[in-house]
Amino acid sequence: MQDFKNLKVWRKSHDLTLEVFRSTRAFPAAERFSLGIQMRKSALSVESNIAEGSARGGDVEFRRFAFMALASACELESQLLVARDLEFIPARIYEGMNARGSEIRRMLWSLIQRLSGA
Repeated sequence: MQDFKNLKVWRKSHDLTLEVFRSTRAFPAAERFSLGIQMRKSALSVESNIAEGSARGGDVEFRRFAFMALASACELESQLLVARDLEFIPARIYEGMNARGSEIRRMLWSLIQRLSGA
């Protein structure tokens, strides 16, 4: 077992989660409890799955949780697009969060490959 807080991908995911939480505070009231909540759950799921997977019994289990984190990161990417297109978040904020999300997805894919022995 390793300390998940030492994983760069977890730290980047945590930072993105905080940004998502802060950004969704400004959503219209009705959306804070629908799209905003979904975005928060997706972002939190990425870092939570990395943390849980790192505590599991070996690479096979960690890989499974890394795939779940990757799926949540893709879900968040889609939700960010909706939030941008509905003008709930400014384009420049979207661009920054999307870039960080892309980096996290690449890092997760790299982690999955390493855990697969590839």
